[in-house]
Amino acid sequence: MSKRTKHDIEAAVLKLLDAEPETSVPAIAAAMGLSKSSEADRKAIRRVLNTLIARGLIEAKGAARKRAYTRVAHARVPPISPSEDKTAYPFQEIPICTESKELLAYVSRPIQARAPVGYNQNFLRAYTPNKTFLFSDSERAELFALGQVEGKARPAGTYARNILNRLLIDLSWNSSRLEGNTYSLLETKRLIELGENAAGKDAAEAQMILNHKAAIEYIVESASEDKISLHEVMSIHALLSENLLGDPGASGRLRLIAVGISGSPYMPLENPHVLTECFHLFIEKLNLIDDPFEQSLFSLAHLSYLQAFQDVNKRTARLVANIPLVKKNLNPLSFIDVDSDAYAKSLLGIYEKNDISLLRDLYTWAYKRSSQRYSAIQQAMGEPNLLKLKYRSAIHDIIGSVIREKIAGPHVVSAVKRLLDAHNLPAADAAELFKVIETEIMSLHDGNIARFRIRPSEFEEWQRVQ
Repeated sequence: MSKRTKHDIEAAVLKLLDAEPETSVPAIAAAMGLSKSSEADRKAIRRVLNTLIARGLIEAKGAARKRAYTRVAHARVPPISPSEDKTAYPFQEIPICTESKELLAYVSRPIQARAPVGYNQNFLRAYTPNKTFLFSDSERAELFALGQVEGKARPAGTYARNILNRLLIDLSWNSSRLEGNTYSLLETKRLIELGENAAGKDAAEAQMILNHKAAIEYIVESASEDKISLHEVMSIHALLSENLLGDPGASGRLRLIAVGISGSPYMPLENPHVLTECFHLFIEKLNLIDDPFEQSLFSLAHLSYLQAFQDVNKRTARLVANIPLVKKNLNPLSFIDVDSDAYAKSLLGIYEKNDISLLRDLYTWAYKRSSQRYSAIQQAMGEPNLLKLKYRSAIHDIIGSVIREKIAGPHVVSAVKRLLDAHNLPAADAAELFKVIETEIMSLHDGNIARFRIRPSEFEEWQRVQ
């Protein structure tokens, strides 16, 4: 038993219950290559099972030799407070399940305290489309209710085409932001709509955003295709990586070299032949999945985990995860307000533990945020933004000043920051308020300028310098 730690047993139990509805002590022992007749091994397994029961992750039914263990339905728990766990900062506003809390604690450890791991082919091979589920029935139903735009059947991609301008800006900005891109939302809008690079920014940042625009347009144009083909995924990677890789031939091609993951002891596959086999299996299983949200999360998790390309893997995964939603005319997933550290830790859970829980919880929260932006029904039902209520006067003053001072488009971002600084707000509030003001300025039109005490003539003069 010395070679089998409690973490090994715990991982084996949870993996068995991912594949089967229930398990038992003998089944766990057999899966781990332990002796079914060894009392020491049985006791060690039972200790871990009791711990998992106490943590609310599994439950027992039956008695003695007939005792079986099953997963507990993923019950949401309140967001983590900073005083409860300092490592949980990026998930303070996100409700996560008990299982996710345990995973978050593990991936928040220093890298030297986390076990080195390689690519686990069984994580992909054990997934059986429409029998294995990353989301529960109730979670899928909730997501569908949030994402459904209207009851009428429309040709695939109709909704995405209707909101294409908004989608191009939101998804390009948020996906690039998660990669460390420093363009603001307004600067992204001007780059996409006017081709205007932001002053003082690296050319690679503009290239990253424009590549997103091209890839998103390609996805919408391809929405009528029956399947998500290998060619489509390769093409998305080629568009996203254009002019960003040292080797132009690596765009849209499975990698031939080994890669590592910064900040993680996870080592992706090195054998090109096995990598190709797993990539083809991923495409095959993806197209067998019926539910669009299951397809979406499956894409996000497994494309990120496989690291099939030399670089630009996570960006490719985020856009491929939107294809099933676009095809079904559902609200897209734009990763609005997703914290980059929260996203990174969610992926560490996949890389190092093959545990989907954190990414699933983050996905659910992020999809609600995206749906609130795109669905008129969800917006009408949403609660007022408390930050906007608190700083209503400051917002009106700043937006009014931008218009009345006739701030030209390239200088709007710096002007907003200057005006915000003059209000001496707490740093955290100022950062959030900047996003709010950007969105308000982007949404200005003749019919809503009265909210900011702006006269039509003032608005018209400002528009001339944009």
